[in-house]
Amino acid sequence: MEEINTYMNTFLWILIVFAALIGGLVGGAFIARKQMEKYLEENPPLNEDVIRTMMSQMGQKPSEAKVQQVVRQMNRQQKAAKAKKK
Repeated sequence: MEEINTYMNTFLWILIVFAALIGGLVGGAFIARKQMEKYLEENPPLNEDVIRTMMSQMGQKPSEAKVQQVVRQMNRQQKAAKAKKK
């Protein structure tokens, strides 16, 4: 009888550790995703300087109006994608 109790305690311990591992992985992935979304919202990967550089490399003369138009268009697309996701 004591042997069965020992096996049950071991099985229960393994089950708890496994459940904690799965919970930690799921929770960690969720938190990391939220942190990354917040970071990208605060620090967008493409800013005005990057757009000017890209336009120059493509052979276009980057006027301020064109740069601002591209920035506004990108912001609109980001907002639309965010609204669509919700």
